[in-house]
Amino acid sequence: MYLARFSYDVLPVNREDAMDFIRREVEAARENGLSARMLVPLTRPAGGPALQFEVELTRLDQLDTFRRVGVGSRDETGEWIRSFSEILTTPPVIEILRVHD
Repeated sequence: MYLARFSYDVLPVNREDAMDFIRREVEAARENGLSARMLVPLTRPAGGPALQFEVELTRLDQLDTFRRVGVGSRDETGEWIRSFSEILTTPPVIEILRVHD
C-alpha cells in the first residue's frame, strides 16, 4: 500500500476556504473507492504545512488517474485546481510513501 500526502500552505484568512477545497478532494477520493482524509496540524514548525490531504493507494497509477479526474469531470477538476491554487501561498508539496508492514 502507498500513501500520497499533499501539503498545502495558506494564509490564516484563507484557511476555511482551503478546508472546503480539501473536503471536496476527500469526498471525491472516497467516491472513487479510495480511503482519504484531511490532516489539520495542531502544531507545526516554521515553514510547515497549514493543511494536508492524504489518500491511500494500492497501486501508484491510481494517483495519476485520481489527479486527472478526481473531483468530477476533467474540466471540473481543472477548475478546482485553478481556484484552489489562487489561495495557496506556495505550490503543494507532494510526498509518496510506501507503507511498510
